[in-house]
Amino acid sequence: MLGYVVNSDQIEEDCVNRTPNEWLLYCRAGFEADLGAEIADRAARAGATGEVVTPTPNAGFVRWRTAEGAANAIHRDIRLDSLVFARQSLVAFEPLMLDRQDRLGAIVSLVNQSGWNFESVWHETPDTNEGKSLVRLSKSLSRPLESALKKGGGLRRKAGGRRLHLFWLSGESVQIGMSFPGNRSEHPGGVLRLRHPSDAPSRSTLKLEEAWHVFIPRDRWEERLADGMQAVDLGAAPGGWTYQLVRKQMFVYAIDNGPMDKGLMATGQVEHLREDGFVWEPPYRLDWLVCDIVDKPMRVIDMVERWLVKRWCREAIFNLKLPMKKRWEEVNRCLARLEHELGARHIAATVRCKHLYHDREEVTVHVELHD
Repeated sequence: MLGYVVNSDQIEEDCVNRTPNEWLLYCRAGFEADLGAEIADRAARAGATGEVVTPTPNAGFVRWRTAEGAANAIHRDIRLDSLVFARQSLVAFEPLMLDRQDRLGAIVSLVNQSGWNFESVWHETPDTNEGKSLVRLSKSLSRPLESALKKGGGLRRKAGGRRLHLFWLSGESVQIGMSFPGNRSEHPGGVLRLRHPSDAPSRSTLKLEEAWHVFIPRDRWEERLADGMQAVDLGAAPGGWTYQLVRKQMFVYAIDNGPMDKGLMATGQVEHLREDGFVWEPPYRLDWLVCDIVDKPMRVIDMVERWLVKRWCREAIFNLKLPMKKRWEEVNRCLARLEHELGARHIAATVRCKHLYHDREEVTVHVELHD
């Protein structure tokens, strides 16, 4: 791993000339190459000059380094909510190598001499077993670091909402990043952790709940996830996603040849139809289409595209199961196809896609049609 070696004699000289020339992004371990391909593609299209630092397999993060200057521009222009595989997006300095006898000295000097100040400090680690082993160390350094930063002016009550992130790579290495309101995840590590309902038919239920948190502003839930709405769950059995719709007091067409959870059927809010989700057609326009069918991504796109073109629903959330290799290329191909077809038919829609925490080898797509 590339690092920036600092000792007590060179801190003062080197830190003065340092600039945050990296774009640091967190991801699920094992998806580094996919995130790297995504940001390299996006950066090239944006005309940004730089390169992906060769990601370490299963590290849980990716670094992109500018050719010159700071990384603020690319961080601002390519927003976190537009990226598929990224959990968090930071402007960052190159990693610091720390002296075990004085870990805080290099960190405080870099922050103070950078000219930036912050309202809060977050200690984070990669979402890996190795990263979790660093949590105790980071917690032990939290209070003394905040005290030292306050003395030097690096931590203050009002600083434009800026947050300082210490991304611990090892006991001797940390990468210092910063985030800004409106273009970051507000969850530590970029992970929204949800409690699994004890009465849900399957763990897949959390995929849909997380999708609502990610794609729908909380202040619009009463409007867009309202009581009495009509929904369809394609490939519903045993009912993990139907469970979330029922909890929102919606009436659901559950389309699947497999059996549905008895508790869901007892609510009176579910009509189970043993039919093929790829060919079933609704009797009238529904509010929601949700789908977690295991099939080829483009086949799912074909099916959802038909629903959207015929306006059989107002909003849709569906998963695309990914191939083992070239996952970004497949996602990009599917999204480009969907957006092209909607545009060709002059259908106004917002399309977003995210690799959610509760996803595994799939991504979740949300489409909102605009009447």
